[in-house]
Amino acid sequence: YARLRKHKGMTVERARETMLDISYFGTMMVHLGIADGMVSGAAHTTAHTIKPAFEIIKTRPDVGVVSSVFLMCLEDRVLVYGDCAVIPDPTAPQLADIAISSAETALQFGIEPRIAMLSYSTGDSGTGADVDKVREATALVKERRPDLIVDGPMQYDAAVDPAVGAAKAPDSPVAGRATVLVFPDLNTGNNTYKAVQRSAGAVAIGPVLQGLRKPVNDLSRGALVQDIVNTVAITAIQAQGLDAAAEGDL
Repeated sequence: YARLRKHKGMTVERARETMLDISYFGTMMVHLGIADGMVSGAAHTTAHTIKPAFEIIKTRPDVGVVSSVFLMCLEDRVLVYGDCAVIPDPTAPQLADIAISSAETALQFGIEPRIAMLSYSTGDSGTGADVDKVREATALVKERRPDLIVDGPMQYDAAVDPAVGAAKAPDSPVAGRATVLVFPDLNTGNNTYKAVQRSAGAVAIGPVLQGLRKPVNDLSRGALVQDIVNTVAITAIQAQGLDAAAEGDL
């Protein structure tokens, strides 16, 4: 740790003291390959869990920001919601990063990504800074990853309801059948996942952090045993995905 943070003035003495913190100690185990992933947060804040990951593990070289998704398990499907926990007010490029990372996470869990970039307006029906940001982010995703199926701006009902999607965006490859829903900001994302969880009885698994070089995931301080088990399983799948990708590069 002292070597990693030498440029920030870290000394060996301070590094030893820092490693007494379980989040830093666990993150260093992941960094050194002693562990494949880390789950924390049941007794600590989100910042306490993810700050060491930012300092030690860092983001993947192809990712601009670390973000998160929730896997929303409904009666008839699983939807991917991003970002509901990390970036309060993403810029258009950050929103594009979130969309791409969320699509990759969906693929890891066997979900075909069809990305809806959410807004209060569908298509060209609305104007304003908030809609323009989503429109710009959608264009960036198409430019950076032409292999992904993405559309926006789009309202939530048009994204998930086939009848509404056909009426509001009849030519969209995503409308009515979205599997990855990217919210324009944290206010919208966080409240929507909680509303669906509490009012529709969905099982919300997450937040699943994405964009780090190795998997680290955060728990709510109100997490139940099943929540912890689910997050451990998610972390293991992420680690297996990284191992498979590394083998493919050999």
